[in-house]
Amino acid sequence: QVQLVEFGGGLVQAGGSLRLSCAASGRPFSGSIMGWFRQAPGKDREFVAGIRWSTGTTVYADSVRGRFTISRDKAKNTAYLQMNSLKADDTAVYYCAARTIITYTTMTSLREYNAWGQGTRVTVSS
Repeated sequence: QVQLVEFGGGLVQAGGSLRLSCAASGRPFSGSIMGWFRQAPGKDREFVAGIRWSTGTTVYADSVRGRFTISRDKAKNTAYLQMNSLKADDTAVYYCAARTIITYTTMTSLREYNAWGQGTRVTVSS
């Protein structure tokens, strides 16, 4: 089973940027999709962005489209989330997720993903 490790969280002022990384350990990732989700205190975990591993096709939540960019580096077995123009509402624990099965239905549903990282905290001060 693939293991996912996130890096890059921290404290940033509103309007600033952060880049999160998600490294998949073990063999080269051969699943279908990787995604980023977030969970703010007292709220449900929500979809942020997803990427189809083979083609690089991306999907974003409306709340982050135009500010966040998801990408992947196949050679490094790593997915990234570049977050720009951060807002206080972006404060959350961010989770990387992967689907190790080669087919998928949608990138936006938590139920599609069968591997999760431990989470990295992002705090945006206003």
